[in-house]
Amino acid sequence: MSTLLRTPRVEPSVLSVEDVRQFLYREARFLDDKEWETWLSLYAPDAEFWMPSWDDDDQLVNDPQTEVSLIWYGSKGGIEDRVFRIKTARSSATSMPLPRTSHNISNVEILTQGGGVCELRFNWVTFSYRYKAVDTYFGTSFYTLDLMAAQPLIKRKKVILKNDYIHHVVDIYHI
Repeated sequence: MSTLLRTPRVEPSVLSVEDVRQFLYREARFLDDKEWETWLSLYAPDAEFWMPSWDDDDQLVNDPQTEVSLIWYGSKGGIEDRVFRIKTARSSATSMPLPRTSHNISNVEILTQGGGVCELRFNWVTFSYRYKAVDTYFGTSFYTLDLMAAQPLIKRKKVILKNDYIHHVVDIYHI
C-alpha cells in the first residue's frame, strides 16, 4: 500500500465577537502607538484598503477604480508604501509632527462568518491632537478577515468617514 503525501488541511478559525473586539483593539493600539510594522502584519498580501468619498448627492462613490476616493490601496504593497513615506517623512501629505491619536471602537458586529472568512462592521471615533488642537474623526468600518492563516488577516477594509468636511489631510493613522 502506497503512502500519499498530503498537505494537511487547515481548518478555518471561528471568531467570537470578543475575539473580533480584541483584534480591533490591537489594530487601534498599533496605530496609536505608531507600531507601523506590527500594524502592517495584520494585513493579507492582497488586502484592499478603501475610504470612499461622498458625491454631490451625499451618496458614497461605488468604484475606487473610476471615482475619487479619500484613500484607496488595492494591495498591501500600497499600504506598505504609505507607511514607508510616513516613517521617512517622504511625503508632503504626511503631517509632521505626526499627531497623537486615540482610536475608540464600538458597536462591533459579526455580519457573516464561514468558508474561512469573517465579515464585520463597527463604529469608531478617533481623536487626533497636534499643534494644541484636537480634531475628531468618526465613522463606520467594514472588514473582511481571512481566517485561514495562523492569525486573522485583514483582506478588505472599507472605512466610511462620516465627517468628511475636515481641516487637514486625512491619513491611515486617523481611521
